[in-house]
Amino acid sequence: MAHEHLDNVKTYLLNLQERLCEGLAAVDGRGAFREDSWQREEGGGGRSRVIEQGRVFEKGGVNFSHVYGAQLPPSATASRPELAGRSFHAVGVSWVLHPENPHIPTSHGNVRFFIAEKEGETPVWWFGGGFDLTPYYPVLEDVVHWHQVAKAACDPFGENVYARYKAWCDEYFYLKHRDETRGVGGLFFDDLNAGSFEECFAFQRAVGDSFLDAYLPIVERRQHDPWGEREREFQLYRRGRYVEFNLVWDRGTLFGLQSGGRTESILMSMPPLARWEYAYTPAPDSPEARLNDYLVARDWLGIE
Repeated sequence: MAHEHLDNVKTYLLNLQERLCEGLAAVDGRGAFREDSWQREEGGGGRSRVIEQGRVFEKGGVNFSHVYGAQLPPSATASRPELAGRSFHAVGVSWVLHPENPHIPTSHGNVRFFIAEKEGETPVWWFGGGFDLTPYYPVLEDVVHWHQVAKAACDPFGENVYARYKAWCDEYFYLKHRDETRGVGGLFFDDLNAGSFEECFAFQRAVGDSFLDAYLPIVERRQHDPWGEREREFQLYRRGRYVEFNLVWDRGTLFGLQSGGRTESILMSMPPLARWEYAYTPAPDSPEARLNDYLVARDWLGIE
């Protein structure tokens, strides 16, 4: 039964990758995703798709991976010693979009499934995933829409699900060394195995299937907003925060590198350009300064 579950999830994820690429390429209108398939020596591989220098997306990637092996990397067993000595399968789709126009937010998401087995013992499995939004010149209308779609995806699974996973997202995508959130949040869940496999899998699908509904309307609203060198310089500066989070705090990056995943695919999330400026402070009351009001955990829907 364990491998039947794995096969069902893998089929869904490959289809999700297709649908995400189709929707994102359509809104871009010029760029196309190119595909690289790769194999992992220890077991498994993946299908990476990248778009570059499009009309909307300066760089974006939608990656599928399925890695497996006889032993988990230290990043996994350190926090869960009960997994030591088990073989494992990890399958997922992750995506990151870096638009060129600074008025369009960067966005990230992933959905994944993990199962670890040992002969004579019950398999250990769980789902994880979510999505989050990182604007440079945020618009309240966009942020509210983003969270409305996130809440609608969660509502069929319980009245407190959105609030719980929204709070987890705010906590996870937090740059401790900067004392700020990475953006305006969204959803984050991990270790999801309470209830039946079918219930948990249905929730994962609800999250994955709702991403385009959350993100594309924002792209369409902001894609023609004018911008110049000032906005571009600020965007590149703020992209530096994205790099800092992924290299310092992100567990998925660490797991991917330690488990022998393909480095190019793991680091696909990095922006094509970024910059750092010593002790930068935006001018008071400037559009750039207003971003600070959004880099704190807030109730965007007035329900908490």
